[in-house]
Amino acid sequence: MGFLFLVWLFCLPSPLFNVPTATVAESSNGQMLGARIADDGQWRFPQVDSVPKRFEQCILYFEDEHFYWHPGFNPVSISKALWSNLTSDSRRGGSTITQQVIRLSRKNKGRTYFEKLIEIFQATRLEATYKKKTILNLYASYAPFGGNVVGLETASWRYFGIPASELSWGQSAALAVLPNAPSLIFPGKNEEILKQKRDALLLKLFQNEVIDKTTYQLALDENLPGKPLPLPEFASHLTEKIRKEHSGKRIVTTVDFSLQQKVNNIVKEHNYKLAQNQINNLAVLVLDVETREILAYVGNAPTTRAHNNYVDIIERARSTGSILKPFLFTSLLDAGELLPNTLVADIPTTVNGYTPENFDKKFNGAVPASVALSRSLNIPAVRMLRDYGFQRFYNVLNKLDQKAINKAPDYYGLSLILGGAESSLWDITKAYAGMASTLNFFNNSSSEYRKNEFVDPVYLQNHKAIDFGEKQQKPSVWNAGAIYETFEAMEKVNRPSGEENWEFFTSSQPLAWKTGTSYGFKDAWAVGVTPKYAIGVWVGNADGEGRPGLTGIQAAAPVLFDVLNVLPQSGWFNTPYDELVEIEICSKSGHLSGLYCEETKVAWIPKNGTRTEACPYHQTVFLNTSENHRVNSSCYELSEMKQQNWFVLPPVMEYYYASLHPEYKVLPSFAPDCLQEGEKLMAFIYPKKNEAVLLPKNFEENLNEVVFKLAHRSPSTTVFWYLDTQFIGQTETFHELAISPKPGNYLLTAVDQEGNELREQISIKFSSNTP
Repeated sequence: MGFLFLVWLFCLPSPLFNVPTATVAESSNGQMLGARIADDGQWRFPQVDSVPKRFEQCILYFEDEHFYWHPGFNPVSISKALWSNLTSDSRRGGSTITQQVIRLSRKNKGRTYFEKLIEIFQATRLEATYKKKTILNLYASYAPFGGNVVGLETASWRYFGIPASELSWGQSAALAVLPNAPSLIFPGKNEEILKQKRDALLLKLFQNEVIDKTTYQLALDENLPGKPLPLPEFASHLTEKIRKEHSGKRIVTTVDFSLQQKVNNIVKEHNYKLAQNQINNLAVLVLDVETREILAYVGNAPTTRAHNNYVDIIERARSTGSILKPFLFTSLLDAGELLPNTLVADIPTTVNGYTPENFDKKFNGAVPASVALSRSLNIPAVRMLRDYGFQRFYNVLNKLDQKAINKAPDYYGLSLILGGAESSLWDITKAYAGMASTLNFFNNSSSEYRKNEFVDPVYLQNHKAIDFGEKQQKPSVWNAGAIYETFEAMEKVNRPSGEENWEFFTSSQPLAWKTGTSYGFKDAWAVGVTPKYAIGVWVGNADGEGRPGLTGIQAAAPVLFDVLNVLPQSGWFNTPYDELVEIEICSKSGHLSGLYCEETKVAWIPKNGTRTEACPYHQTVFLNTSENHRVNSSCYELSEMKQQNWFVLPPVMEYYYASLHPEYKVLPSFAPDCLQEGEKLMAFIYPKKNEAVLLPKNFEENLNEVVFKLAHRSPSTTVFWYLDTQFIGQTETFHELAISPKPGNYLLTAVDQEGNELREQISIKFSSNTP
């Protein structure tokens, strides 16, 4: 007897069901986002934790009315079934729901009397182990519902397109009769038999006063289940990501279902427009800045497989274009090596053979650093990276956890800031979110920072608390003042068409945002942050094909602002006064006010900005009484000189700046009889220093001329040009000289009419495609 008890005690396997289950992704409020089939090819959702009341009543009245009273088997039902089987040709079942659970766990082994005894034996043990509700949940989770559909929740979605909790009485009754004969589900066949069984069950429910007459009549008119319906696909790439990371589980995510739907519609609309230009792929990621939770995840556009719709762009590394520029700007501000509106050079530049160009191929001479950022000018960015040091900047990117930027710094060089590196929408968006979070936390705490601000986003609703690290007095990457000034500059970026006058609409909200376009028009980026949300958008072709018009401002920015418009209002970032200092700034140069700056203003700058130099562009000059020439003691009486403070840019910067700024006054030249010492009057624009002059052929296979170009403080002067000692020409006003030299090394000399001289060693070569 004791042995039998031991056998009974350990007769159930653990776990009871050892079968693969489908992966199910749900939104934060329980709406299905998508699902992936189980490894054995069955649509078997993970076990449910409850059974809807309607289905419970239906299944009990159809299968086991005494479920809550028997010990696992029903002697009366078994006796009736045994007598019927012995005395007639028909076969009658007498199994309880508990016995059916055992049979399902044993994978429906042959129906023999011995097998029936095993079922009864194990059913009593199951009853002793689990509560009745749990047993009913097991049945609802593993019962077959026709084809490869297993479980109530799966059947509800596959046959009616709704969760089981929303099943009507007619639908519940139809599903309740299916496990007894799952083969009844076959479109166009067996419908009459299925209807008879369902209607008989509904009548039984009515007769037992489970449903009223009206409900009964309405249920009879409901449609029967037919061909399985496709499951919802609101976040297909996130669902696939969950399948890889949490296979076979039901995962409740942080995704906001309503927002996901809106973003899906936005992506669909823009994909239709972009596809007209053969731009086929698009991705959007929306994060909660405070929690880093994913609120919307669209890994790709609803395009075709031929256009790689299965690729999750959010996690793919792509050329960054200009999207890293705000990180460099913030780094310079944080280090105290730049002020927000300091003038930076935008002139022809060559560094170790690398010659960056602005998108419009033009030069501005000098622009405020914040304007260079908001206009995404490439040349100032490269020059600032050179000054900051790309090893230092590379270290900053490592702190931001840009995983795809993993080669040695020398591999990228200065092109790092213009798309020479790759990163993913996931990592870029989280970095912008980290910036916003750093600023928010500093403002909301006692002017403190957290050690780990640039953490990965999360999508699990019941995720572990994010480890932002300990509070500390120093920032992990940048101080709040530098971030705030960067956001102020980014907020002034010109919005895309239709959004230009956004300030005049109360429904619009400010956004710190940046676009990026990779070389060859292959990747378009737009990333923006508010105090509450971070939005990342990528547009392009997954196969890397470039297209005209595939730019950040034209392709990605409209998507960004459409997403912004469906988000709740966020306001703007609070000013982190504890990390700023109020100081006098030169209005023209953006530097700290110098001794000779006449127009100044008081502005808030990052504390470290006090380390920067005072304005280098204002100087005191002495003029004659007519104020049309500079003079000095060598040619003019001290008592008759007029002293003025003058804003003077270096020659090449001045050359481009003056043409765009009519208010700029060129420094007058010295009077003819005055001695001049140490003043730089001329500078070569082309050829640039350390740059080889290439001789390409034109379409007629003839060598093109080379145009030498220089800037002079006095454009009206005459300049004489020499190669070595040979005179090659002279220029007036516009100092550009076209010649056809032979390859070789030369000394280029320019001498103005006053005898001022400029020299530079140059190398002239055939271009690589010239024989």
